[in-house]
Amino acid sequence: MSTQKEKSRKKFEFPHSFIILFGLMVITAVLTYIIPAGQYERTVDDHGRSIVLDGTYQTMEASPTGFMQLFESLHLGMVDAAGIIFFIFIVGGAFGILTATKTIEAAFGTLTNKLNGKEILIIPFIMIFLAICGGTWGMAEEVIPFILIAVPLAIRLGFDSITGTAMIIVGVYAGFGAAFMNPFTVGVAQGIAGLPTFSGMGVRFVFWLIFVGVTIAYVMLYARKVKKDPARSIMYAADQKREVSGGVEQQTLTKRQITILLVLGLTLVGLALGVILEGWYITEIAALFIIMGIVVGIIAKFKMNEMAGAFLKGCEEMVQGALIVGFAYGVLRILQDSNTIDTVLYHVSNAVADLPTALAAIGMFGVQSLLNFIVPSGSGQAAISMPIMAPLGDLVGVSRQTAVLAFQYGDGISNAFTPTAGVLMASLALAKIPWIKWMKWIFPLILIQYALGAIFVMVAHLFIW
Repeated sequence: MSTQKEKSRKKFEFPHSFIILFGLMVITAVLTYIIPAGQYERTVDDHGRSIVLDGTYQTMEASPTGFMQLFESLHLGMVDAAGIIFFIFIVGGAFGILTATKTIEAAFGTLTNKLNGKEILIIPFIMIFLAICGGTWGMAEEVIPFILIAVPLAIRLGFDSITGTAMIIVGVYAGFGAAFMNPFTVGVAQGIAGLPTFSGMGVRFVFWLIFVGVTIAYVMLYARKVKKDPARSIMYAADQKREVSGGVEQQTLTKRQITILLVLGLTLVGLALGVILEGWYITEIAALFIIMGIVVGIIAKFKMNEMAGAFLKGCEEMVQGALIVGFAYGVLRILQDSNTIDTVLYHVSNAVADLPTALAAIGMFGVQSLLNFIVPSGSGQAAISMPIMAPLGDLVGVSRQTAVLAFQYGDGISNAFTPTAGVLMASLALAKIPWIKWMKWIFPLILIQYALGAIFVMVAHLFIW
């Protein structure tokens, strides 16, 4: 009987993230035989952005994904995602050097002793910081390395891996989705819509405060529940098997480790300043982390081979997360090569135009939410949809400011749960959390966030813009 039960459990084991994403690739490939191929004409604006020309959609000869093309899309997707993939490897390697110094473990011990019963306060502190970063300069991919710190920290403080991951991913995407001056979403969308950059910031900031506050409360309530009874954690069994060295609470930071922490802090400050002032992206950020890794290794008095070995070990920890990004891009590559993205956009845009005026703003929000599942890039989605949504709003009585608001919430919310979001899937892989368990935990929050987004869009439409 026990053997049969064991076999039954194995039978219902949830598929690996690679299986889920490849399954999405197969489904998408099949849909290319059903969805007609089509394309909008595009032009390039003064800022070098590709803009869709409304009214130019035309059907074209179908180019469905063939058997070989399905498998080729995986390689092509990884090529398209090469920048992010190698960014993950480089940052992972740099953190591998940092990890080898045992500085983080000692910092955990010091932090645990300092908090002493007030561990819950670290959640709003971290989430507010990341929400500000997401809402101002569009932080997203840059948070992936923080998972390596936050998950063991959360477990050490008596929470679980879900809490550690949520502090990072949910925190940054709450700020990103409700952003008040994100240049990659609000800035791009307003520019395309012909609005002054970051206009309406006051209204967006009030919505941001509410949105982020509700999100933090959700995470804190779950964390408090786990703290009181660890067995109530969704990841309880898996977290029990994690290698978290004992006696960390008794460790204290040495002078050398304090210096290393200072270097880490300066690196993060430099990251923020570089992105805000110099427009850095993943290439510059990767270079910054390489420099950090070398400096940390020198301070720790590592030999060159020790430093290289620690770097390689850090890269090894990132393999699964990096490849998951490539799988996610493979899905998008199928849609692009089959010329079906514009067809989807054309039909959902027409559906919004047929809605009553009072519901048109909500309809736009719904369209943008659906669109983000196939175009998870914020600036990419703005470039595709806003040239149509902005004039569409003029036709159905929705202001362009409200159209931008509908876009940013539709674009931002799903990033924290959709399996086509490379940052999320890479982070879950690093945290060793199955997507289905993450979905079980975050689903109520996602419903709350979509409800808040709908309320904000309707309030803006009826009373503000």
